Amino acid sequence: MTPTIVLPVIIGGLYAAGVYLLLDRSLTRVLLGFLLLGNATNLLLLSVGGPGGLAPILGYAEAEEMSDPLPQALILTAIVITFGVAAFMLAMIHRSWRLVNEENVGTDEEDRRVAARSDTDADELDPDDLAPEDRPAGHADSLRIRAGAVRGIPSDDVDLPSASAR
Repeated sequence: MTPTIVLPVIIGGLYAAGVYLLLDRSLTRVLLGFLLLGNATNLLLLSVGGPGGLAPILGYAEAEEMSDPLPQALILTAIVITFGVAAFMLAMIHRSWRLVNEENVGTDEEDRRVAARSDTDADELDPDDLAPEDRPAGHADSLRIRAGAVRGIPSDDVDLPSASAR
């Protein structure tokens, strides 16, 4: 059997189209891109499996004449994984459509705010120099000390009754 260039070109085209569709904001296109990536992976596994042969489970042929069962098992696993993730993505698309009548992912304002920050290393940041809304959650200004807590150490108890009240 002579090697052909058609199958690698088809696999490369499927991977390229799948990645292109994954980068879109439309969840339906993301789903289609993921399905294309899954099919490209299945074709890749099928092509690297080697030439076809006799069934390995029956034992009628010599080892050189049998086909390798590993790529077939990997393809079956990839099909199941692709189906599961596609079902999950369809549920997300349906939920998004039911909530906002739109299936496009909107721009996250928090991401824009973080991207607009200056390029400062986290080791160089002093929490006291940050604006109050940018300070980490555990900063002293953001902690409220409850009446029963030890001074300076916040309590994570949720208003449990005292031991004498039990």
